[in-house]
Parts: sequence; C-alpha cells; structure tokens
Amino acid sequence: MSTFIWETITLFDMNKKYFLLGIISLYVLMLFNSCGEKKENKQSDSVVSKKEANWQPLFNGENLDGWTMKINGYPQDENFGNTFRVEDGILKIRYNQYGPEFKDRFGALFFNEELQNYRLKVEYRFVGETAPGAPEWGYRDSGVQVHTQPPNTVKLNQSFPICLEYNLHGGNGKDERPLGAICGIGMQVEIDGKRSTEFCNPAKKSKTFHGDQWVTIEIDVNDGHYKHYVNGEEILSYSNPIYDSENEFANAFIKNGDSSVTKGYISLQSNSHPIDFRKIELLRY
Repeated sequence: MSTFIWETITLFDMNKKYFLLGIISLYVLMLFNSCGEKKENKQSDSVVSKKEANWQPLFNGENLDGWTMKINGYPQDENFGNTFRVEDGILKIRYNQYGPEFKDRFGALFFNEELQNYRLKVEYRFVGETAPGAPEWGYRDSGVQVHTQPPNTVKLNQSFPICLEYNLHGGNGKDERPLGAICGIGMQVEIDGKRSTEFCNPAKKSKTFHGDQWVTIEIDVNDGHYKHYVNGEEILSYSNPIYDSENEFANAFIKNGDSSVTKGYISLQSNSHPIDFRKIELLRY
C-alpha cells in the first residue's frame, strides 16, 4: 500500500474519531443543560408554589369569625339590620332592613388583627340598588380600607373610621366612573413625593367596571410605600401617610407630635350600596 493511501486512511480515522468525540461532547452538554433547566424550573415552580401557599384567607366562606363590625350610631358588634351577612359562601353587605331612610348609618367590618406590611387581595362586585335615603354619591360606592383605627376606638357617632381607603366605584353602564382613588379619612399621603391635602386622589390609570362583574383589587403595604392594583395592573402609588391634625378623631392618634401612620386594621366599608365579597386574602411581608 502506498504511503499516500495509508496517510489518507489514517487521516480519515482520526477525523472520524474527533467527529465522534464532538458528537458525544455535544450530547453531554445538552443533557447537562436540560437537567439544569429542569432543576431551575423546579426551583422556580417551588418559589411560586411557596408564594401562593403563603396567601392566607381572611374570610372562611361560612361566617364572620375573625371579623367585627361598627355601624354609625350603634355600639361595636351590633349588626343593625343584618348589614353584614354570609350567604352561599359570599360575604354580603345589605340594607334591605333599613327602612325608607338610610340615616347616615355608614359602617365598617374590621378584620380583628392589627397589621403592618402585607399585600391584600379582594374580589368584589356591586349588585342591586342603593339604599333609600342614601346620599347621591353612595351609588355603587364602597371601599377597602387599610391602616384603619382599632374598632374599639371608633366613637358611637363617628360616620367613618380613620383610615386609608381604596375607593371602589361601579359604572352606570355608560359613563366613566373609575375606581382606585386613595381617600384619606383623617389622613394625608404623599403623591409623587409631595404631600396632598386632597380628600381623595384619583388613580393614575383610569379603570371603570360596569354591571355586576367580579373585580379583583390588591393593596400593597410595604414600609411606608403603597400601591393599588386592579385585575393585576398597578394603577396608583403613594407613600408616607400621616394623621391629619385638623380631624378631631385622627388628632387623638398623634402622640408626642408624631403623626406618622405605620400600622392598623383592615376594614370593608358599608356605604349604602349593596356589595359582595367572595375572596379576601392576605400575604404577609
């Protein structure tokens, strides 16, 4: 066999050898990456599952255990007119036993634990007709309130507790009536770094929901910074709430000149229009 033929065969064998080594290396690399991705995905799924598992239901779908109410003109825990009730797994606020006059019987249902940093998720819908004798603004109006004063400190004749309110509005089927404003009842907040003296500051993104559809809102409360969400979309942020010294009820919570607000209770507003809540969940920070 000539030297040329022998060298050609040898070179072919060597190339085939390196080719096979290359194929094997590529397979090992793909296998390693695949295992890494599976491990990463597994860890990611675990984190998501853990986060989801940390959501605590505050409403059990059966009764009002863990909650207390205060209605203007009535002592704490007196549920005038069966205002707050649970039917068919839904927490309902109703006024059908109020008679022909609403008489400013505004109220709030308080979760019975003081909280500081957390994320609150609530599903709600407006239904029915506004209570007879209610103010005009009461049409499809309610609120989810955070950093609310303790229920046992609300005065007998105090229309609304001191709080930060995520204002809930429902549309009338044709006009824009956005939800999500921050209303400071006896409190003031900073918007874009500036202290606001307005009672309500509207959401940056305008969202109106008509009819009796279910809507999901969230309030993020984290070390003096607050965000409002609706159906997963951020619509407003604000910060650094303080008690308003000009409000007679809020003034009682200013201690030694310190008006800062850092914690409080969660409450649901009874404002004269029927409303349903089917899910209320808390993620603690």
